[in-house]
Amino acid sequence: MRNIFRLALLLIVCSNPVLAYSAQQVELIVFRQGSSNLPASHVAPDLWAQGAPMLSRESQRSTQLDYLANKLTAENGYQVVLHQSWLQADGDPAVALTTGPAFFEHYPVQGTLTLSLARHTTVHLDLWLNQFNADKTLLSSERFKHKATVKRDQVTFIDHYPFGALIRIQPYGKAKQTPVQSGAHAADFE
Repeated sequence: MRNIFRLALLLIVCSNPVLAYSAQQVELIVFRQGSSNLPASHVAPDLWAQGAPMLSRESQRSTQLDYLANKLTAENGYQVVLHQSWLQADGDPAVALTTGPAFFEHYPVQGTLTLSLARHTTVHLDLWLNQFNADKTLLSSERFKHKATVKRDQVTFIDHYPFGALIRIQPYGKAKQTPVQSGAHAADFE
């Protein structure tokens, strides 16, 4: 019996810290690099969310990486197209993201972000940046589809020209305990 207790205690101590939290705070900044457009060979599909739940108002959080978003200006050759922060439950690996008004169930920016939690988190981004006709029908789409490995509590740059993304994933309890300092790591993204 004593050995079982020691084994259980050892497993608790050595377990992955991901299991200690029930949610992740995710912050994502998506931006255009330069002025070139690379339209996809087809427009965004009607089932672009692929069954992922829409990001709810209750799960949205205030952004903490504004000091980085503020550096992504037109004068520097960038345009921020999406900047959101939300709480994502570990049981919900995918979430549907949108910005702007909906026209026939399409948005100016729409797509999904899927998390695979482990020691290093794997992120699957599948975003569509849409252009509309005067009658609000879909004219053309650009696609930002990328898979990346992200370290927890660190801002990670994802390059997929002509787009880029900055993402940070933190266990929810830790995000509240660790305020972001306005100068922390900003030089890495100048």
